[in-house]
Amino acid sequence: MPKQLPFSLLLLRLGVFTVFLFWTLDKLFYPDHAARVLNAFYGFGGLGDMLIYVLGVAQLVLIFAFVAGFLKTWTYGAILFFHGMSTLSAFGKYLEPFDNLLFFAAWPMLAACIVLFLLRDYDTLTLSRGSGKVPSAS
Repeated sequence: MPKQLPFSLLLLRLGVFTVFLFWTLDKLFYPDHAARVLNAFYGFGGLGDMLIYVLGVAQLVLIFAFVAGFLKTWTYGAILFFHGMSTLSAFGKYLEPFDNLLFFAAWPMLAACIVLFLLRDYDTLTLSRGSGKVPSAS
């Protein structure tokens, strides 16, 4: 295994975490904005502040487990799933690319999520109490 791989995966994990952290803080500090986003992109209208707060707290638990490297198959998989849904839900924005350039930043992040999920066994710079053993190359 290249000696730089664990550090590279840590950097990817921290980058993905940073984006998710601000999406989570949006739910906790600006539930009205989060509700508008959930309605516009996912069709979940009429969600009250309390439900937005519950979603925010659940997402906070998930992203901290993710950044710590706990239960990698589940947390990395959940992050990949949620970001994948987020990326695909904005499909209409990609049809008018020059009016929505920032939406294209979702694709490299989705690629990072896929890489993290596929290489999760090599992502060893975590707080997880895993074996610490990297799979042999076979």
